[in-house]
Amino acid sequence: MNPLNGKLAEKLFTDVAKSLSRTQKTEVVICPPDIYLDKLAKIRTSKIKIGAQDAFPGEVGAYTGEVSGEMLYGLGARYVILGHSERRALGETNVEVNKKIKAAISAGLVPVVCVGESVRDEKHEYLKFIKAQIEECFSGVSKNFISKALIAYEPIWAIGKGALREATEEEFREMSVFIRKILSDKFGAGNVSDTGIIYGGSVHPENSLGFLEHGRANGFLVGRDSLNAKKFEEIVKITENLK
Repeated sequence: MNPLNGKLAEKLFTDVAKSLSRTQKTEVVICPPDIYLDKLAKIRTSKIKIGAQDAFPGEVGAYTGEVSGEMLYGLGARYVILGHSERRALGETNVEVNKKIKAAISAGLVPVVCVGESVRDEKHEYLKFIKAQIEECFSGVSKNFISKALIAYEPIWAIGKGALREATEEEFREMSVFIRKILSDKFGAGNVSDTGIIYGGSVHPENSLGFLEHGRANGFLVGRDSLNAKKFEEIVKITENLK
C-alpha cells in the first residue's frame, strides 16, 4: 500500500520514467495499487509497462470490493502479481492462486506467480513444498500459456524485517533449476524454455548483479527499493549493462 497518495505515486512514477529514458534492452513493469492505475497508465512511457498487485479469480459480477482482470486490463494493466507471500500470509491458498492465474490469462494479463518457502530445513522438505505450490497453482493451465508466465521465487525467510539472512546467488540458481524442472515435467521442456524465473527476496543494488550473473536470474520482483527512484534506477542499469 505505497505510496500513500496519488501525488506521491505520480512523482515516483515520473522520477523512475525519467531515469529510464535511455533503457533499451530491459523490460520494466510498475505494479502500483489499483487506485493509481488509471492515472499512471495515462502518463506511462514506452519504457514502462503497467501491472497490478492482485486480481479477482473470476469474471465481472456481484463481488463487492473485488477488481477483475478485465477491469485491470481496461485500465492499462498488462501484468498482474499473483500469490505474493503477503497475500498468502492473509490466507490465500494455491487453489485460489490457480483460479486467479486462469482468470488473468483469460483477461489477457501476464501472471507473475510468486512461490517460496518460509523455512529452509536441513531435510530439504521445502523442495516438496515448492513443488506442491507450482503443481497446484498451475493445475489445468494450458501449455500454450506457460511460456508467457513469470515465476517469482521469493524465499520468505530472506524477506523484510524478520529475515534470517539474505539468500545467496547459489541458492537461487539451484531453486531456479528445480522450478524449471518441475515446469518441464508438467508442460514439456520446449514449452517452458521461455518462461522467466525471477528473484524476489530483498533485491537491492548491491546484490542484483550477483543474482543476474551468477544466479542466472531472468529479472527481479523489486520490493522496498522500488519506492526509491535512485535505487530502482541503479538496479535497472545493472540489468541493462549485463545483457
